[in-house]
Amino acid sequence: MALTNISMLDFLDYAFMQRALLAGFMIGAVAPLLGMFLTVRRQALIADTLAHASLAGVALGILMGVDPLLTAGVVSVVAALFIERLRTLGWFSGDSLLALILSGSLAFAVVGLSAADKFNAGVLQYLFGGITTVSAQDLWLIGGVASLVFVLCSLLFKEYFLLSFDEDVAKAQGLRTGLLNTLLALMTALVVAIGMRVVGVLLIGALMVVPVLAATRLGLSFKATAVMSVIISLFSVLTGLVLSYYYDLAAGGSIVLVAIGIFALTSLNSWRRV
Repeated sequence: MALTNISMLDFLDYAFMQRALLAGFMIGAVAPLLGMFLTVRRQALIADTLAHASLAGVALGILMGVDPLLTAGVVSVVAALFIERLRTLGWFSGDSLLALILSGSLAFAVVGLSAADKFNAGVLQYLFGGITTVSAQDLWLIGGVASLVFVLCSLLFKEYFLLSFDEDVAKAQGLRTGLLNTLLALMTALVVAIGMRVVGVLLIGALMVVPVLAATRLGLSFKATAVMSVIISLFSVLTGLVLSYYYDLAAGGSIVLVAIGIFALTSLNSWRRV
């Protein structure tokens, strides 16, 4: 559908697009905040790992006949706690633990879905996102989780700033690093689980990380970079939704591609300054 002679706000005449925009904004506001801390800690792959764990939760929910979003959240939280516990014990180095859980979760999801004969359009929405199918009930769930995460990140911003750059110094200053790390893992797990409804399992990690990478190219302070990453994320959600509506494109992929485009522009700008 061409954009000429059509108001750019026409898509807001439809309730499903209003819900999609609201859900996208809520996820877009908190995903890069968590991604900021994860990226600095070099744990960006945790989002993708938990996303695949959530997909295993979807398969489990389908096999059990319960709400897949509920089981996705539970499995994602359990995986996050398991990762944090093994990371603390130092049993695995680098990304080997994440690779193990990611591949294992994906294998379980594939086997479970094939056993239930459920490779259909509904499952594809969890893979690639189904933001335009977000219901009013979904909005309450997304809003509750997003509000909780936003408040916690705002209240604990200084603590997570110190923890992200030097955990030993944070511990020496009396911070309860174990509790903070566990809380961060739990928040990431919950946002990943609800983020599946917006951009899907395959892209939620990108929404957490790409806006942060784009913002870091601007050479701002840590706090300003966090704010800018949220702005980039929200702009990507709005632009991606508009493009998907008027040109009949996949919403989740459009959102992430816009974010990647912004990353390319900010990178080009930083290269020019070198």
